[in-house]
Amino acid sequence: MTHSTMPNLLHLNLLREGKSLLAFSGGVDSTALFHLLIENNIPFDIAHVNYNTRSTSDDEAQNAQTLAHKYHLECLLHSCHLNGSNFEHRAREERHSFFESLMKTGNYTYLLTAHQLNDRLEWMLMQLTRGAGLPEMMGIRSLDVKEDFTILRPLLQHTRDEIEAYLHEHCHKHFIDESNADERYTRNRFRKNYSTPLIREYAQGLRRSFTYLDEDCEGMIETLHFEHFKELYYAKNPKTLRSLLYGIDKMVKRLGNVMSANEKEVLKKEKWCVIGRKYIVVIEENYTFIAPTIPTVTMDKEFKEACRKFKIHPKIRGYLYSSPEAYTVIRRLKEL
Repeated sequence: MTHSTMPNLLHLNLLREGKSLLAFSGGVDSTALFHLLIENNIPFDIAHVNYNTRSTSDDEAQNAQTLAHKYHLECLLHSCHLNGSNFEHRAREERHSFFESLMKTGNYTYLLTAHQLNDRLEWMLMQLTRGAGLPEMMGIRSLDVKEDFTILRPLLQHTRDEIEAYLHEHCHKHFIDESNADERYTRNRFRKNYSTPLIREYAQGLRRSFTYLDEDCEGMIETLHFEHFKELYYAKNPKTLRSLLYGIDKMVKRLGNVMSANEKEVLKKEKWCVIGRKYIVVIEENYTFIAPTIPTVTMDKEFKEACRKFKIHPKIRGYLYSSPEAYTVIRRLKEL
């Protein structure tokens, strides 16, 4: 990444629209993206999460504030202490919640993350070993439209080595997270043993392949738009079962659950499934419904007869009986 290629950020035209929020850790990638945005006169603020886990955590938070002040940007900080197991998952949930709240209240156009080509290959390889399909393997996209905002990843075509060379050339201060070398984490093992050697040997070919794969994925999955009334979520079914299952999987993750491979297979065959003992997913002819599971409840004869008349799946009737308003919503959909 030489100086002549500095403006080569993805979606530069979009970055010049409105104002963006940069998820800023102070590490290699986010520091490079910070300075590239400055060089390209992109309007943005930064958001930093201090997990208070390392001796340098407070220094990193102070560095974020100092950089923001130097360039007349706003620095939005969040400090937390996450105890217990599975720190990576809880840290991811914590920062995602923080960023989402800022996007909703801060009038930002885009959320920017500093994912790069190595990250993308790591993700693909990890998904491949878990038995995922192409849409899941392509989960890290340069433009990712969420329900309430859009994520841009302007560095996604650059390698980690290129980014480090840029920082070294321009003497930009940054921090190194020692946990990135800890092979107890699956991602780090993939990085050391697979993705880094492949990127260093085949970077240009991998860049082209991801470009073609992005093009292949366009239109492959129809977007599923879930609406909700209280705890009842519903969406009109797309044309293909693959699109439907992909959309359900994303919605279930938003609700804080991850569908197992077995649950997905059951849902394919039976058209209903209990997910994580918390939610019931029911695929009907025209709509898919997601609702909390309700213990066995005694329903009156009139209600059961109405459900049969409107062909409401038996597995979701318990929740509807406990929520008359949600029952009214489903009846209205059935009458359309």
